[in-house]
Amino acid sequence: MAGLNDDVLLDIEEICNGGKEHHVKTCYGSVSVVVYGDQEKPALITYPDVALNYLSCFQGLFLCPEAVSLLLHNFCIYHISPPGHEFGAAPVCSSDPSPSVEDLADQILEVLNFFSLEAVMCMGITAGAYILSLFAIKHKERVLGLILISPLCKAPSWSEWFYYKVVSNLLYYYGMSGLLKDRFLQRYFSKEARGSSEVPERDVVHECRRLLGERHGISLRRFLEAINRRHDITDGLRSLKCRTLIFVGDQSPFHSETLHMVAALDRKYSALVEVQACGSMVTEEQPHAMLIPMEFFFMGFGLYRPGRVSDSPRSPLSPSCISPELLSPESLGLKLKPIKTRVPTKC
Repeated sequence: MAGLNDDVLLDIEEICNGGKEHHVKTCYGSVSVVVYGDQEKPALITYPDVALNYLSCFQGLFLCPEAVSLLLHNFCIYHISPPGHEFGAAPVCSSDPSPSVEDLADQILEVLNFFSLEAVMCMGITAGAYILSLFAIKHKERVLGLILISPLCKAPSWSEWFYYKVVSNLLYYYGMSGLLKDRFLQRYFSKEARGSSEVPERDVVHECRRLLGERHGISLRRFLEAINRRHDITDGLRSLKCRTLIFVGDQSPFHSETLHMVAALDRKYSALVEVQACGSMVTEEQPHAMLIPMEFFFMGFGLYRPGRVSDSPRSPLSPSCISPELLSPESLGLKLKPIKTRVPTKC
């Protein structure tokens, strides 16, 4: 057990010290990819929500010791940031053409080819979940599985389009003001996490507020406008056969859209975990609620937490290596109806 704890501490130390950043040139501009772990292992790629990067979206999950032992033991992590969202990014040139959601999805393919990656596991939050879902629809052979948190799948409603059009204009004229930070925090976190006049906001919300102040307005606007021009991918979702695990907070503004997405997916390959008292960013607000469902999900690919089995950590991520019975959500302990979870303890 001591050896296992030492491995987890080393993995956490690696995360805290930072991974290796690569700037990948694509047809749609340069994109930052931060790599953690052994590149001989299977790949897991992440994509954040609007105005965020991997640190502000996934740090809570990846600093959970149990999650580290599960994820970095089995995967090499590739954190992809939207153009201009990486740390220290220079402002995007205003004369550069704005990317569409199709461009951003195709950019992921170029990233995979740059690293010579075949099929990968994908994890995305809200806008990032939409981009990864679109990528999976367009390039089914390159996606092994999807872990989506509070995902989008429909075109924006008129009210949503108008709301974020106003936000985009405010960014243009005033930059990331305190008012806009509050609007984005409402997108990410539950009311309890954001606090009130009597109760201070939680540390994770305070840190996210600070990181929002580091975003360049023009880069944020370009990503926001791409997502605001997204199209409905419901029909494409019906053709997906990769296994999909979806999390959503019951206070997420995108709760109903997530349920719409679950209804569109093949029930044989998908499962939903609904997290109580949580906003959209389950990875930051309640990362502990993700651990057991993810562990069962990965078992279907022959992947385990270290110490559970004696197999090599480089277990094949190929469904063809697994008996068909293990591919059903029921066999993985995942119900096909929403699972209400409330975990009182934190990592």
